[in-house]
Amino acid sequence: MIPAARDRRRGTSVKPEATRDRILRAAAGLFRQHGFNGASMQDLAEAVGISKSSLYHHFPSKQALLSEIVESTVERVTPAVRGIAEADLPAADRLRQAVARHVVELIHDQDNVACFIEEGRFLAADYRQAHIAKRDRYECHFRRIIEDGIRAGEFRPIDVRLAGLAVLGMCNAVASWYRPGGELEADEIAAQFGELSARSLAGDGGRG
Repeated sequence: MIPAARDRRRGTSVKPEATRDRILRAAAGLFRQHGFNGASMQDLAEAVGISKSSLYHHFPSKQALLSEIVESTVERVTPAVRGIAEADLPAADRLRQAVARHVVELIHDQDNVACFIEEGRFLAADYRQAHIAKRDRYECHFRRIIEDGIRAGEFRPIDVRLAGLAVLGMCNAVASWYRPGGELEADEIAAQFGELSARSLAGDGGRG
């Protein structure tokens, strides 16, 4: 069992679970700010306020740390998007909801999602294979909605894979420009992106 770590800034004991969460949050922020290759384990230890050796008690490597960040991110969001994709609703409504959920999660968990989008490519081969499989399963829920919409005549005929990449690419760009305190709340941005996505694929002049 890992002993409770000592927070050097407060001089108090911290439960291992709490320390692990702090490490993950700090790592996501550092990786987003400096890039995976630009942030060291020493930087992370200093940000969390623990020794480097204590850090390695929780995560054996920087690769393992990045892997947990990106995997936990996709695993948290996938069930909700899968439920939307499988709902008994018109495809356009499902696409609006799935996109809105994706954007809301991105905004509320910006550091982790930015790591998933930008830093996952730096995973070593043994980690990357699992990451790509889960990422593809997530993207498939959007493709299913688009394919259903084409089949039902709600969306115009289009390459399903490219359409899915276009929709998610538009949404993922939010991670690079969103800042709290702007003119629009997260829910408003998400709703507008959902509407833009559905209208961009509509087969009747944009009234999907």
